[in-house]
Amino acid sequence: MRNMSGAAYAASKYIELPVREESNLMDFLLKQMGITKNRAKDLLTGRAVSVDRKLATHYDTPLHPGQVVRVSRHRQNTMLLNKYVKIVYEDKDIIVIEKSEGILSMASTPKQYCVKNVLDEYFEKRHFKCTAHVVHRLDRETSGLMIYAKNIETAKILEDNWHDMVYDRRYIAVLCGRVEKEGGTIQSWLRESKSFVTYSSPTDNGGKLAITHYHRLRSTDDFSLVEMKLETGRKNQIRVHMADLGNPVAGDQKYGNGRDPLHRLALHAYRLNFYHPITREQMQFETPIRKEFLIFLSKEENAQNK
Repeated sequence: MRNMSGAAYAASKYIELPVREESNLMDFLLKQMGITKNRAKDLLTGRAVSVDRKLATHYDTPLHPGQVVRVSRHRQNTMLLNKYVKIVYEDKDIIVIEKSEGILSMASTPKQYCVKNVLDEYFEKRHFKCTAHVVHRLDRETSGLMIYAKNIETAKILEDNWHDMVYDRRYIAVLCGRVEKEGGTIQSWLRESKSFVTYSSPTDNGGKLAITHYHRLRSTDDFSLVEMKLETGRKNQIRVHMADLGNPVAGDQKYGNGRDPLHRLALHAYRLNFYHPITREQMQFETPIRKEFLIFLSKEENAQNK
């Protein structure tokens, strides 16, 4: 994670909720966070709530305009223990998670295990009156940051305004071979066949225009670590465009060249910046580059330099 300012650090640790009208703490939490009374009691007894930086454990604590209620993100996040899903941020309208490789964003058949199921179970156990609404997807074998809406209204806002609200999405990948240029842009039209394979064309093939910007970070003769920034978000866009470049994503069983040194698709969605669908404030999230990517590249560099 990049160095953060004091305000950014506080935002990473707490949900800050300004008080704008007279209320009591219980009613305020129910209204602002969209949770049940049992969930609010859990937060209070779990010492996760403060008012103007003073611990608050009583549900009838009076609140006045100008005060700020803080809810600890750390105490909330420890309530979801799942090897595939980590909560990065949560408020009453959205939840941002980091998913690992090996799990679907949402099920394509009723009994498939997916992130949505994990979140719905989490909401139910914490007595939240909501379900997870899918507004975008990552492939099963792609890891990284995702947003889910917690109500239909927020989901619709995100879906209808996705390209205006999400202003910076970036990925890190280990690609096969040395990427020759330091950076560049790939633009093509992508069209999916009946067999669910996406084909790329430099001219309009009746598909959707896709634009990917890339920047080489490190490279050896055999592999490269590359950052990709999406201008559009089409299905399999990065995987197809990197194959177009002649440097497919390592471990890509669909568009790759058979090389799988990390025993996974080496693609991670590491940055997700967007305008909050309700408050319109800028939301910025970033995860570290996956450790296994860096360790692998270092080993490759050391082997090449011997």
